Amino acid sequence: MRGRKGFTLVELMIVVLILGALAAIAIPRIIGGSAAARTNACATNIDLINSQIELYNANTGNWPATLDVVTGDTAYFPDGPPICPVTGAAYNNVLTAEHRVDTTGHDPHP
Repeated sequence: MRGRKGFTLVELMIVVLILGALAAIAIPRIIGGSAAARTNACATNIDLINSQIELYNANTGNWPATLDVVTGDTAYFPDGPPICPVTGAAYNNVLTAEHRVDTTGHDPHP
């Protein structure tokens, strides 16, 4: 075997075990990171909607009766109504007594 270059079977097995251990650590963190990003994006959408409701009130002097009044206006949402990245659905059309997005049936933290 003198003069031959290459890896032994034991060396290759050790490398495969190390790579497997690293994958076992990294994959759950990557998956958890994307779920956290969707949850954060949802919370940001809710904050943005509530800010636009405040702006609507400042511009018109009235609170919107439903969320569609604000999200349907291209002056406030030029790209259309935001969709929740967690549930994939539109936000409820009902506003609370405080003129905020009603998150009933919508859990941004599943």
